[in-house]
Amino acid sequence: MASTFTLVLFTFIITLLDPLPVEAKVFMILMDDEPVLSFQSKQTKARFHFFFFFWHMPLFCEACPHATGYMLMLCRIEEEGMAHKERLSNRHDLILESLLQKGTYTKLYSYTYLLNGVAVHAESEEIFSILKNAKGVRTIHEDVKMEKLTTHTPEFLGIPAGVWPVLGGAKSSGEGVVIGLIDTGINPHHPSFTNNSFLGSLHNTKFRGKCATGKKFPSTACNGKIVAAHYFARAAINAGDFNATRDFASPFDADGHGSHTASTAAGNHKIPVIANGFNYGNASGMAPGARIAVYKALYTFGGYMSDVVAAVDQAVEDGVDILSLSIGPSSVPPGPSAFLNVLEMELLFATKAGIFVVQAAGNGGPSSSSVLSFSPWITSVAASVTDRKYNNTIILGNGQSFSGTGLAPPTAGEAPFPIAAAIDVSRRNITNVVEVESCQHPEHFIRSLVREKLIICTYTFEYEDVNIATVEDTIKKIGAAGFIITMDPDIGSEQVKGTTMTMQVPAIILNNVQASSALWEYYNSKTIRSRSGQAVVFAARARILDGRQAFFTAQAPIVASYSSRGPDVNNALLQTADVLKPNVMAPGSSIWAAWSPNSEGDPNIKGKNFALVSGTSMATPHVAGIAALIKQKHPKWSPAAITSAMMTTADTTDHVGSHILAQSTNQLAPATPFDMGAGSINPARAIDPGLIFDAQFEHYVEFLCAVPGVDDDSVRRAVGIGCPTRRKAWCSDLNTASVTVSNLVGSRKVVRCVTNVSRRNELYRVSVREPLGVNITVSPKVFWIRGNASRHLRILLKATRATRTHRFGEIVLHGSRNHVVRVPVAVYVSTTLK
Repeated sequence: MASTFTLVLFTFIITLLDPLPVEAKVFMILMDDEPVLSFQSKQTKARFHFFFFFWHMPLFCEACPHATGYMLMLCRIEEEGMAHKERLSNRHDLILESLLQKGTYTKLYSYTYLLNGVAVHAESEEIFSILKNAKGVRTIHEDVKMEKLTTHTPEFLGIPAGVWPVLGGAKSSGEGVVIGLIDTGINPHHPSFTNNSFLGSLHNTKFRGKCATGKKFPSTACNGKIVAAHYFARAAINAGDFNATRDFASPFDADGHGSHTASTAAGNHKIPVIANGFNYGNASGMAPGARIAVYKALYTFGGYMSDVVAAVDQAVEDGVDILSLSIGPSSVPPGPSAFLNVLEMELLFATKAGIFVVQAAGNGGPSSSSVLSFSPWITSVAASVTDRKYNNTIILGNGQSFSGTGLAPPTAGEAPFPIAAAIDVSRRNITNVVEVESCQHPEHFIRSLVREKLIICTYTFEYEDVNIATVEDTIKKIGAAGFIITMDPDIGSEQVKGTTMTMQVPAIILNNVQASSALWEYYNSKTIRSRSGQAVVFAARARILDGRQAFFTAQAPIVASYSSRGPDVNNALLQTADVLKPNVMAPGSSIWAAWSPNSEGDPNIKGKNFALVSGTSMATPHVAGIAALIKQKHPKWSPAAITSAMMTTADTTDHVGSHILAQSTNQLAPATPFDMGAGSINPARAIDPGLIFDAQFEHYVEFLCAVPGVDDDSVRRAVGIGCPTRRKAWCSDLNTASVTVSNLVGSRKVVRCVTNVSRRNELYRVSVREPLGVNITVSPKVFWIRGNASRHLRILLKATRATRTHRFGEIVLHGSRNHVVRVPVAVYVSTTLK
């Protein structure tokens, strides 16, 4: 979809510096020494073996003067970690000062927690050449500018009945969990984020976030609901894009998008959604009891990757449990693998630290291989259309009626109003006809002719400044009864910007050419004109119904047309990967949530406290909030375990029991795993999945070592460690809750390890729905698994027919205690040769 209003996905470009673009100014330089997280991990392991020795030592910890025993040991490790952080930062300064001339650069950030590196704003491109081969420098990346790419959804997902009661009620659901959001900040004054008496103490003892203050973000903004807030803008400031008056040098949300995602994930329970004086219902986040940590790294103009990496580093150091990112590259990054770019590595180490990372899949659908969240350690989210719709209707004087859009009040009474085309009630001396017909300027109209009439305005994509908010403002200023937006017949299948904005005057947008043409035909037949062509009698009549009332359909969810599709790719050459992307689908279309009245973003929703917007950015915080619910129920689960629980319990059928459909180009088709991942997220089942597929940091390193075209040196430069001597043969060997083979030649053996996350023993039976051209054998077909135990499954894929395209199936494990574990299968058969 073309609209930034409906896309709302933050995008950035990650470019490796080989070759170096001429205009590069900011470099992110990764160093050899281990970062704080790795340092502390080694210290913990070493000291744990000598715990009893340390117990009796007369140690002292400045941060915890009264700590003893095990707590004292942890306190000392924390102190040493802070000292190591300071050493790394000082070392960065020394390296830069020894190699670069003073005044030719500015150090923006020292990355110390997840990665050891530094971001430098350079005055000369020669700096790259100087640093490239310097001792201790592992690799260099270029920073590039980043661009900006619910009242009903808890019920739609079955959360109020199926999850909140299990967790003690809505207001305590998510209690003790901290969700970190990398976004445009937050509006702390919004009722979705005010503290309430139901919030208990934060049980996350590792969380140590703080709050920065600044314009419109006082110290009281962190109120117990918001527990941390920072902003990152050093790259933006050095580039000259940051405007403190417009963008706010504080965590305050000057755009609106950050408030929207935060309230969707963890907004307070039952907040009235009031827009232009109309109550659209009550909004709740997925996890109303969770805390929110805000890391503002995007602004009204977009942002920079170095600021985003700094935000992620701070969030993980603070101790968040979940990271939600509605950001992703605008294209597949260059280099040996998309999995090795700097942000993917940052998020890999976040996962190593136990942080569940969720990311928008992208808004490039319905094209194939348009997914822009690549790595298996990230949960990538597709967007669905829910069962709630907002339509409006216009009834003409001749009895015809047409459907359109527009969250607007109805015309007064039952009587129809006269219709007038904008060009027929405007001044005759205007030379720019398009400007008049688009209703963007009130001074063009003759006030006496427009009063109490419905004005027909034309929307054209050739006139880029057209927006619905300006049309409404014009209509209010000239005193007309309302307006009708018709389509330029040359627009094709493009979508109108602002069709879901709330309005104060009667209005309807006829966003198809057929309805627009019928309206014009009726209008011209009823309008009497003079010999010169001027309209003298306006006999066409119409009334507009109330467009603010929602109605509900049975056929939902449906994959949204804009939602990015698989298959995943290994690199910029679009070679397909043995990774299923997206992972899972969540509601993303027409989502009500908090906004910022100071928004300088989309003019169609400027000044509003709530906004109805769409995109995979909206789907992402749904999954972040649901992850908080799972984390509350199972605090010791790994990020991979949470992803697995979501995937294996996802729905592949809609609310009437039919296979989920996907919006494509002017049609609906059965959705595949490349459209919706494992399916539509089912929170009630995800908190009790039966079995999970787990994976740890070392398994992801083995995965990277198996990526085609990636050598040991590339992995070492990106991750800091080399490949193991005994490495996996295929990327498909990673223990994920899916089986994807992008190039099956003859046969392939795949092993999966399942873990029973229940305390009770259970008997499972295996059934298989085979993809076309593939024979699948799973061993064992029946198995007994004890509570908290693990079991290996051996899966043999044998090609029976060359398909030369991906085909889909599934492996389903049916448990004797009613657990159903579904594993999607995607296979591309190149040849049946052995």
